[in-house]
Amino acid sequence: MELREFLKLLPKYKNILIIVPLVTIIISYFLVRNLPDKYISNAQIATGIVDQTRQLLDPTGGALQQTKVYGDFSNLIEVMKLKKMIDQVSYQLIIHDLTSSTPFRKLNLGKPFTNISAAARAKALGVFKYKLAHLESLSLYDPYENELNDMLLYMGYDQRSLRAELIITRDDFSDFITVSYTSENPQLSAFVVNTLCSGFIVYHAAIVKQNQTAAINFLAQLLEEKRKTLEDKTNSLQQYKVKNDVLNLEEQSKTISNEIAANQDKLLQAQKDIQSYKGAIEGIDKKFDPADRKYVDASVSQMNQAVTAAQDRLHQMNDRYVRSNFDPKLKASVDSLQNSLSAAINQTSDKYITNPLIGKEELVREKMGLEVNYDLARYSINAINQQLARLNEQFRRLVPLDATVKTYDFAIDIASKEYQDVLYKYNQTNLQANSGANKLIQVEMATPEVAQPSKKMLLILLSGIASFGFCVVVLFGLFYFDESIKNPMQLANKTGMPVLGYLNLISGSAIDLRKLWDVEHRDRMQQFKDLLRSVRFEIDQELQGGKVLAITSLSEGEGKTLLAISLAYSYSMINKKVLLIDGNFNNPTISNTIHPKMYVEDVFKNAPNNNEPINNTVSVLGNHGGDITLLEIGDEKFIQDKFNELKQIYDVIVIETPPVDAMNKSKEWLLFANKAIAVFEAGEKTTNEKRAYLSYLKNMDSKFAGWVLNKASISNGKKRR
Repeated sequence: MELREFLKLLPKYKNILIIVPLVTIIISYFLVRNLPDKYISNAQIATGIVDQTRQLLDPTGGALQQTKVYGDFSNLIEVMKLKKMIDQVSYQLIIHDLTSSTPFRKLNLGKPFTNISAAARAKALGVFKYKLAHLESLSLYDPYENELNDMLLYMGYDQRSLRAELIITRDDFSDFITVSYTSENPQLSAFVVNTLCSGFIVYHAAIVKQNQTAAINFLAQLLEEKRKTLEDKTNSLQQYKVKNDVLNLEEQSKTISNEIAANQDKLLQAQKDIQSYKGAIEGIDKKFDPADRKYVDASVSQMNQAVTAAQDRLHQMNDRYVRSNFDPKLKASVDSLQNSLSAAINQTSDKYITNPLIGKEELVREKMGLEVNYDLARYSINAINQQLARLNEQFRRLVPLDATVKTYDFAIDIASKEYQDVLYKYNQTNLQANSGANKLIQVEMATPEVAQPSKKMLLILLSGIASFGFCVVVLFGLFYFDESIKNPMQLANKTGMPVLGYLNLISGSAIDLRKLWDVEHRDRMQQFKDLLRSVRFEIDQELQGGKVLAITSLSEGEGKTLLAISLAYSYSMINKKVLLIDGNFNNPTISNTIHPKMYVEDVFKNAPNNNEPINNTVSVLGNHGGDITLLEIGDEKFIQDKFNELKQIYDVIVIETPPVDAMNKSKEWLLFANKAIAVFEAGEKTTNEKRAYLSYLKNMDSKFAGWVLNKASISNGKKRR
């Protein structure tokens, strides 16, 4: 709704909306007509960052990450924008203009450099060439170099001017960087782009080579240090092994462990044999009778001595065999003694084969063999225990040696890994330095191009559109922040009270109501007449049989006098007897205009001789004005009786009261009215002071019928809201 109202507002300011853009367009035309044509030149640089054909020798070429690629391209672009890079272009531009017969720009832009001498030109060239060769910037603290910097500023070759028209971007996701420059000279544009690209490529190659050389030298030195460290630790381990007679600790410890396990098995077997032999001997002893034992002992005493002697020799030899850690050389002696003992035992058996006690003899021989084996097993335990003790001592001696050797091995392993890592980095850096993977190439040279399409007309049109839009925005701001009431809906929303209708604004200083319904004035006053009829109809609906209508306003000058007179005349046109009362003592406009025959002070004066009836022909009651109120003329009961008499005579009584801001002067008239309406002038605001009077009208409840908006500048509207 507000937008619709705003659109209706725009035609009223059509002159502003036409004149302001037109003036802007004219001014823009004179400003841009002398603008020079623009020439743009482009060049492309291949970086090799994402080009797989140039990454064949690069071990990291196949593992590219987007974040790294983005960072690499951003770094290259920012390096191209460095001040030292732009300064090189500035120096070459000024050198070209100082030495060439066809300079890009003439050296007459500034007073200090007009008609520069040959000596001054040569001196300036010397400084610029020196700065160019050494990649240095002009020192603003040096007076002469500061003058040279001013020369660059005048010529437009300074860093800020060049950067303003320089564009450096990466082409989408490709391997190329595009450099563009725009100027008024096609040769100048191409020169700037090619100079910047070539200078950047040389600078980047030098920096990369310098960094790679420094890295290779550092890695070579570090590699030599790591190699020496590895050799030192390896030599320390070898010297420790020689000093402690360590050949191969792992094999030695494994051999000793196997020998300990074998001797432990032998010890367990010997202990088992002792128990078994001892039990067998005890079983045989139980089978011998004492008498038989004497016989046998007497018979074989001599042979037994021989067997005993053989057993002693066998025990001694077996003990030597065990102590020698089972030396094979002694094994033959042990076997020989064992055979001799067996022969002696067999001889004893053969000699007494016919003895009736042959069974006993067999047991004796068996017992003797068991005793021999028992002794062998018993004596071998000591030898095995001694051997185990010796082996355990050797094993315990190997433990600290093994710990120390492992410490040396761990240190050597770490030194070897460090050496291998440095060697890998060294080889990788060498490979990258020699492969040329990081070498930039200018694949497309910048050439002078044709002039760009002129944007002068576009700038002129944009200026007109911008000024028009600015005017619309300003008008909308004024409209949006304007709190004045212009239509019935705004009045209803602001006050929260009904609106009976509105009256349009009528031009002219005076209105002849008698000619309102004349045919000859119908066209000019038709809208006002139709709106007045609508207001009259709404008032009739609100009166509902009542006859007294009071018309007031929030302040003076809002048009309640016009409405009161118009309503009275409108009611008379429908054959109703109307009484118009001028109740505004402060401003009796009706009385001064119509000059009535009777006045309020005469009719409502409470006097003993004031009882004569009112003339039926009287249709207007005026007042003499002055500082007086209605209740000061007569008391309330008397005035009410007079109104009752008037109701018997007239069909409608219209009272123009003072405005509400007149306080009791208006409220006294409202006491005797059946309904009250208020006039509000279009374009006024509901100020804080008026809000207090609005509260009073709201508190009148059903007596207040509604508003009538006066002087409205609208062509259509709803009668009531």
